[in-house]
Amino acid sequence: MTLLDLSRELLCEVAQNLHSESDLNAFARTNRLLYQLTNPLLYNHNIQCSNDSALLWAAKHGKESTVCKLLEKRAWIDPSMRRLDEAFVLAAEAGYRSIADRLLSEGANVNFKITKGANANALQAACSEGHESVVKMLLDKGADVNTQGGFYGNALYAASSKGYKQIVKILLNEGADVSAEGGKYGNALQAASVEGHEQIVKVLLSNGADANTQDGEYGNALQAASAEGHEQIVNILLDKGADVNAQGGFYGNALQAASRGSHEQIVKILLDHGAKVNVQGGFYGCVLQAASAGGRVQIVEMLLNQGADVNAHGGYFSSALHAASSGGYEQIVKILLDKGADVSAQGGEYGNALQAASAKGYMQVVKMLLNTDVNVNSQGGIYNTALQAASAEGHEQIVKILLDKGAEVNTQGGPYGSALQAASSRERKRVIELLLEYGANAN
Repeated sequence: MTLLDLSRELLCEVAQNLHSESDLNAFARTNRLLYQLTNPLLYNHNIQCSNDSALLWAAKHGKESTVCKLLEKRAWIDPSMRRLDEAFVLAAEAGYRSIADRLLSEGANVNFKITKGANANALQAACSEGHESVVKMLLDKGADVNTQGGFYGNALYAASSKGYKQIVKILLNEGADVSAEGGKYGNALQAASVEGHEQIVKVLLSNGADANTQDGEYGNALQAASAEGHEQIVNILLDKGADVNAQGGFYGNALQAASRGSHEQIVKILLDHGAKVNVQGGFYGCVLQAASAGGRVQIVEMLLNQGADVNAHGGYFSSALHAASSGGYEQIVKILLDKGADVSAQGGEYGNALQAASAKGYMQVVKMLLNTDVNVNSQGGIYNTALQAASAEGHEQIVKILLDKGAEVNTQGGPYGSALQAASSRERKRVIELLLEYGANAN
């Protein structure tokens, strides 16, 4: 006798005693008869024992017939075991309008808020994925257009960030707050400005968005557009009254953002609109340091011609010369030195420009700096001296140049204690031999 010789009642009894969903599934796939007998049990088992995982899967992947079958089963199994809300959000995010609508008719909450993932609710999910028909349906069903939460902060921000102009218009027509705060960039206008969505920027501004609102990573929309190089949006914002010298955000102001991003044309536009070149603030402290870190020679020259202080102190590198030296930008280093940059200025991660160039291995910059009156034994920064920096990083030729220029081989201090210890800790064999030749104390 084979399994299939058993009565249908016995086969169902066998299936009902399989407690693993995978076992049930394997049993059902044996042949068509067992599939017909067991398939309803699979639905029941998933609802009762697997936390409705099948419903979530079916909603996410657009399997409407499966969703309907599961909903029919759940009505008599246990009405309290509902994951309708989560399935509803997944369907909306994936753009399956009819499934989302069906789940709503079964009692899903149109404003259900989720705590995990990028989107706070179904409306925000549909907006972020550009599902216009789903957005319209959700709004018709009473979705709150201004609910806050999630990565995007709100639905308008999500649509603006992703560039869905028609959805932005729909949301605004339904009363979305154009000035609502939230999300990484603070508001919808800044998000659209960051991503370069020119038409959406225009729509938001025409609906009352304030070009000077302060918030988010870039502080304001003008800084955001300047940082990302969106020239037309910069012009639009300035025409709408954006403050060219507004302070705040990562870069401190729009000019510093454009300078660091090497957006030469935007730098010109901002300067033509009265941007100040010596304002202090932001990550780089001043625009000249930002431009020097960015490596664009033309911008550095432009700023200097506008009166930028070559020795302005502050920011991550502490000076423009330090920034240029750290990046190995030889031409900018030369320009700054010709303009009177203080080669001995102290501050920043590497303490001074010479240590920065020595640590990074920029031999030509090291030579340029040593041709000035720089103190080769100046101490400070993470390596204490330029010699220790070059020794730790294994830049043999720079070590030799520094020693030939009078670097003290046995200077004590810094994380390694001495240049020899720095080289030894990194197993820089050639550098160790060179330091010993120049009298390094091995004891």
